[in-house]
Amino acid sequence: MSFLRRLLGGGDEAPETNGATPPVDDVDAAEAERLHERELMRAEAERLDELKQRQLKYANKAWTPPAQGGERRADDGDRAGDS
Repeated sequence: MSFLRRLLGGGDEAPETNGATPPVDDVDAAEAERLHERELMRAEAERLDELKQRQLKYANKAWTPPAQGGERRADDGDRAGDS
């Protein structure tokens, strides 16, 4: 309704907040973000068993086989000998 009042030239009274919260400063927002992240990590820890938690913790240290292939191709030796 306030939109229609402003559009039709109604009064210049202050807009109603309808229970809206005041703006939050950056410090409170950062703290709220950290609390939310901690809660997510706690929920994730409760969801996973010990083995899965350990696998996730050490996933970046796991051995991976060397990449196959490379610059050289199978027929590179044949072309060098043909010249």
